Amino acid sequence: MDIVESVKMAATTLVANKLRSSLTMLGIVIGNASVIAMVGIGQGAQKFAAQQFESLGPNVLFVTPGARETRNTTFEVPKTLVLADADAIASQVPSAKEVAPQLQNRLLVTYRNKNATTLILGTTPEFLSVRSFDVAKGRFITDLDLKRNNQVVTLGSELAERLFGSEDPIGQQVRIKNVSFQVVGVMKPKGASLGNNQDDSVFVPLTTMSNRLVGRTSPYGLELTFISISAKDEESVEAAQFQITNLLRLRHKINGEDDFTVNTQKDILNIVNTITGALTLMLAAIAAISLLVGGIGVMNIMLVSVTERTQEIGLRKAIGATQQDILIQFTIEAIILSVAGGFIGTGVGVGTNLLIGLLTPLKAGVSPAAIILAVSVSGSIGLFFGIVPARRAAKLDPIVALRSA
Repeated sequence: MDIVESVKMAATTLVANKLRSSLTMLGIVIGNASVIAMVGIGQGAQKFAAQQFESLGPNVLFVTPGARETRNTTFEVPKTLVLADADAIASQVPSAKEVAPQLQNRLLVTYRNKNATTLILGTTPEFLSVRSFDVAKGRFITDLDLKRNNQVVTLGSELAERLFGSEDPIGQQVRIKNVSFQVVGVMKPKGASLGNNQDDSVFVPLTTMSNRLVGRTSPYGLELTFISISAKDEESVEAAQFQITNLLRLRHKINGEDDFTVNTQKDILNIVNTITGALTLMLAAIAAISLLVGGIGVMNIMLVSVTERTQEIGLRKAIGATQQDILIQFTIEAIILSVAGGFIGTGVGVGTNLLIGLLTPLKAGVSPAAIILAVSVSGSIGLFFGIVPARRAAKLDPIVALRSA
């Protein structure tokens, strides 16, 4: 029998049983949509992570206290970084453009009857250029503020709105840990980064932070939470990482394991991409299980179809249809169901990704590879699970089939 005629006959049969065909395709539709959506969400998470790191500033390196293994196994971060280390990096590392030491803690900020527990970040004027921040109103911390231990603050845009509403915050007094500070500026919106809302922060002079709010807790000098460094250009990042590591090893008199870690944006992004990639693969694998379930559904419905169409099969074989003709027709029906379900599922998955991109900051991507793979797998599943009922139909004895009808 001609293949084209078999396809037409299979399509006619499926259209004649719309409800049964639709329910059969449902498992395939859900499976394809899940795989495409999960892969797209995973890729969106990777893009979102990349954007978060780009917002930290161009060509930025971060020096944190304690070795990576130490920070992973202890709750208390070692106090091994001090302001003198930051000054040494600024003066002795030729690949470093600017250095912004930072000391931070979460404390209560009060303005009249309004309170907010937020991140207090003690830093220097270089913070603006290193981390690509901008001031919307007023000014940022100055070198004079550092020398005089001035009790001044610059507020993040969101915190300023929470505390002051429509009132102009410049010149007002806020209290941090029962210490009065004058508001001298408000930052432009920056957004969240690495789980921290950068617009819900308070920026104070580093010296004031150490002397008035947290105290000096390191025996080696003014303790730092970490140091942000901007390299001269993208090509200088690796050189800066090497030079900073060597300098700090000399300063800390280290012969064995480092008591600090120097990370670049690329290093951190690679770690995040590895994690999100593994999660994407796991989610796609879980979603693929529904494809298998959909294939079993195709086989079950086709077996029911063979039973219901026993008379038709017997009649066709009685007038000359061969086993191969019957096998081809039922196999084609299974493949049509799976491929059609695959294309519908692809549309649902792509639509879901686009909807997620519109409603959330996660720009879920549409992966052509995932679409091709999902449709190919669904077609293969139709072929695989359609063989059993097709062979059963092909082996029916025409006389027995006509008698049982």
